[in-house]
Amino acid sequence: MDPRFLPHNAHLEEPQRFAERDPQLRLLARQTYIHRPSLLDRLPDLPGIYTVGGGRQVGKTTLLKQWMGELLDRGVAPAAIGFFSGELIDDHHALLYLLQSQIEEMPRGRTYLLVDEVSYIRDWDKAVKYAADAGFLEQCVLVLTGSDLVLIQEARMRLPGRRGTAAAVDFHLYPLSFREAVDLKRGGEIGTALAAPPAEVAPAVVEVLFEEFDRYLAHGGYLTAINDLAATGRISEATLHTYSDWIRGDVLKRGRQEHYLREVLTAVIRRLGSQVSWNALARDLSIDHPKTVADYAALLASMDALFIQSALLEDKLTAAPKKARKLVFTDPFIFHAVRAWLHPAGRPFEDQILPAVADPATAGHLAEACVATHYRRLYPTYYIKAEGEVDVAYVDQGRFWPVEVKWTEQLRPKELKQIAKYPNARIFNCSKHPGRLQGTETLPLPVALALLG
Repeated sequence: MDPRFLPHNAHLEEPQRFAERDPQLRLLARQTYIHRPSLLDRLPDLPGIYTVGGGRQVGKTTLLKQWMGELLDRGVAPAAIGFFSGELIDDHHALLYLLQSQIEEMPRGRTYLLVDEVSYIRDWDKAVKYAADAGFLEQCVLVLTGSDLVLIQEARMRLPGRRGTAAAVDFHLYPLSFREAVDLKRGGEIGTALAAPPAEVAPAVVEVLFEEFDRYLAHGGYLTAINDLAATGRISEATLHTYSDWIRGDVLKRGRQEHYLREVLTAVIRRLGSQVSWNALARDLSIDHPKTVADYAALLASMDALFIQSALLEDKLTAAPKKARKLVFTDPFIFHAVRAWLHPAGRPFEDQILPAVADPATAGHLAEACVATHYRRLYPTYYIKAEGEVDVAYVDQGRFWPVEVKWTEQLRPKELKQIAKYPNARIFNCSKHPGRLQGTETLPLPVALALLG
């Protein structure tokens, strides 16, 4: 193996000490909370070409290292596993040489090659396509990760008929969901309690879920922020900078302008929870053309930082292209990290994050965004704009299911006028008891999110 990659392949020398010697697993072992992503159970064992997409710093590299450890535990020969970092590979020629050389060194039979952050490699798909057509990958499980979700789309378009026979070949690693964060911190006690119907969830469990949801609005699903809070009672400035620097760096790497990025993100924060059109946003910014605004938003969405929530065409169950959109951050922590970059504070956790979570309006917007982004992990997700508005509408079983989010004590009847039109609608609110409101079923929002999926 090329010596540059040996630090990430410690299993080749001492497989029994892989967890101690690997940089990611060693760091993970020192954390208060150690998360095992459920995606590990879905990664296939059949030869093929697979992709794992997800935002940067979400844990893709650690996921691959955890998988390597589990493969070793299952008896896979150390020499049959190889890990490469795309950051050290210039182009498709270098990638093809590495793949071919490594496969020649590996034993016969099933092998596993993992290429992390493949989108760093210029024209990576040409190397993978050639390797597949030349027969190099016949017995290989090739896993490619990338922080740009366009990676998955490109793999579908550029590698037709070469992906293998597995039912699923493209995977998306998200930050921890609310349920995963609760299970991580509270063990299995909450999972057992939530086996009951919503109306029968014990009041003590409901209290725990409300407490944890307040914390989730601060740390989101990012393990570094969760462990910061566990270790020190606050989220460090370094952790916030790591995530905002990722967004800035990836945008600049794609030839975009930092001052335009600032304007777009400032506008997104200012209009949280509101419908926006590209034309309206462009009028408020120094950016001349609405398409430029749309391009920046699409780039942030491809980085898994933003979710562009379209309006629903109710009769066609698809996005309404001519209606305004909502722009929401994919995770509460991304919101806090971006805000700390745009408006630097001496102590961002104390001066910005805690006040934001305590502010009813901001917390309400974050709660609504959590519902939308949690549902979009599982279903096509929109909002409804008719005579009134419905916050979330997800499509399942050939129909849409409306959800209104009311994370406030005050409910005005006119705000429920539209949701009341749908017999299958639900309202997620801050009441700690399920019930009905103007004929519509209501559920405590943290309970509803914990039960999702």
